[in-house]
Amino acid sequence: MKINVEVHTGSSKARVEQKDGSSYKVYLHSVPERGRANEELIKVISGYFGVSRSRVEIISGLRSKQKVVNIISI
Repeated sequence: MKINVEVHTGSSKARVEQKDGSSYKVYLHSVPERGRANEELIKVISGYFGVSRSRVEIISGLRSKQKVVNIISI
């Protein structure tokens, strides 16, 4: 399942908000340096959808706030 994600960094609490069908806003505590925000994004998304981290991959937007994430479900 592919979803569109808008990332907001520097938040006091990590959370996910669904905007519409396949679009989400994700608030992360990490800052966007050395891939820390992307790592936290994978952790938060995997917890939200109840899948392991290895089943979440960022397809596009590694250096952008707008990302496309693929979630491989069973």
